[in-house]
Amino acid sequence: MSEHKDIATPARTKAILDKYHLAAKKSLGQNFIVDTNILEKIVATGSIDKETTVIEVGPGIGALTEQIAKKAKEVIAFEIDDRLLPVLEDTLSPYNNVKVIHQDILKVDLKVFEEEYLKEAERVVVIANLPYYVTTPIILEFLESSLPIDSMVLMMQKEVANRLSASPSTKAYGSLSIAVQYYMDAEVAFIVPKTVFTPQPNVESAVIRLSRKEIPEVMVKDEAAFFQVARSAFVQRRKTLWNNLQSAYGKEPEIKEKLKKSLDIAGIDPTRRGETLSLKEFGRLSDALVEQKLQIELKK
Repeated sequence: MSEHKDIATPARTKAILDKYHLAAKKSLGQNFIVDTNILEKIVATGSIDKETTVIEVGPGIGALTEQIAKKAKEVIAFEIDDRLLPVLEDTLSPYNNVKVIHQDILKVDLKVFEEEYLKEAERVVVIANLPYYVTTPIILEFLESSLPIDSMVLMMQKEVANRLSASPSTKAYGSLSIAVQYYMDAEVAFIVPKTVFTPQPNVESAVIRLSRKEIPEVMVKDEAAFFQVARSAFVQRRKTLWNNLQSAYGKEPEIKEKLKKSLDIAGIDPTRRGETLSLKEFGRLSDALVEQKLQIELKK
């Protein structure tokens, strides 16, 4: 083990890619990290220890997986790119606490996965270096699952990280901020310079930490309705809440009356914009709409 050289150096990464005749796949948003310090920082951000089971998405050639494996009880890594399976078998051979599953995380039945792999888990953390195009679906997949996730440490495009952690009345705040913050406390842990990747991406990256809220920020009568209201409030950001709600729920006199009543009950001025409402205000509004039996007819 002592002779084992870290994967995340420019020379070893190049040697591995050359050995397997590989290049980063643009369609999968692959960029390999060649700086061990950054990887150690990611692992530290997740407070990974021998009681932690880590679910990793997109291990690539195993650079981050290796650093997690040194600290964690177990790593279960999902890799979609079949070209990388023999690479991972090779690069991660020194670690007997890593299991690589060749599957698209968005197609995994997480209930079955939990039964099979997490029965003995004491603490579960998700760590992932997410390509831009699947960042949101993967985060929501985990948040909406019943997996006992304590926290998530995710590397992503800086702009998306800012949206996840945004506060009301800021430009970055939107329905994604609300969806994530409903479940988790979100904070940007650190910014990752482009220079630590090969090939270098065109955008800046950030690592965000999402930690499970001990007590939910809001308790709502109907979660689906809550998320619908939040989404509808941001359909046209420049419009007032009143206009966006009418577009979503309908403009018939009877509906307008119920919308007005719901806003009154929630104590929210209809001329405000959606981006000014806090999670608690969205919760109050959603509960009032549910009481008024108002639901969005999902337009096909």
